[in-house]
Amino acid sequence: MRIIDLSLEHEPLYFCCLEDWSEEMKEAGDHKEKWFQKMKNKGLRVKLAVDDHGVVGGMIHYLPIELSPYEGKDLYAILCIWVHGYKQGRGNFRKQGMGKALLQAAEEDVKALGAKGLVAWGLIIPVFMRASWFRRHGYKTADKEDMSRLLWKPFSTDAIPPRFIKRKKKPEKIFGKVSVTSFINGWCPAMNIVHERAKRAAEELGDGVVYQVIPTEKKETIMEWGISDALYIHHKSVRMGPPPSYKKIYRKIRKKL
Repeated sequence: MRIIDLSLEHEPLYFCCLEDWSEEMKEAGDHKEKWFQKMKNKGLRVKLAVDDHGVVGGMIHYLPIELSPYEGKDLYAILCIWVHGYKQGRGNFRKQGMGKALLQAAEEDVKALGAKGLVAWGLIIPVFMRASWFRRHGYKTADKEDMSRLLWKPFSTDAIPPRFIKRKKKPEKIFGKVSVTSFINGWCPAMNIVHERAKRAAEELGDGVVYQVIPTEKKETIMEWGISDALYIHHKSVRMGPPPSYKKIYRKIRKKL
């Protein structure tokens, strides 16, 4: 196994989070690619784990925390670390040390860049991006929010702990209409799928629905709302993970109508 930097050859694979076999992933559109084009010269770093046969099995991407959905200074933030674990497509690469190798490579990279620490988000439930996994690799909890934890590993004694950006407001109701508001950052295809499904459902349901998109790739927008990726249907937030089906989103909007 070896860790490599993202190349032009592997960009399409990165844009779909290694799931080039997935029909669902095709629903995500080109939002991640557009986000990448905006961020690639602003400090975004992407590394891939490749097995002995040259097959990509894992990925990690991280960027300066000043561009991330978190508050902090002179740190880098991991948006996602992912090892392909499905039987479909390229197969299951878990339990081979790829995740650990990717994390170590990222730590060495940001140290060389002069960052004072590396930050990651994690969940306390045993699913994707487990907080417990990061703790086993020396990360400590810096902040809490519901089932999410913001963890970090400082590299210098003067490093300041990161914080979640607290939600400040939510979309207002529109009299006589059902409002559907999609906050989209672009980096996560799963979130992008929800965005595309909500857009399609709102268009199909017609004039009784007002659909609006709020892009959040700019930090100022995240700070204004306290939101990075979210879907609101008539003033109420919809759980986005795992992505709700098109039918479920459609029914939620139609019920409000």
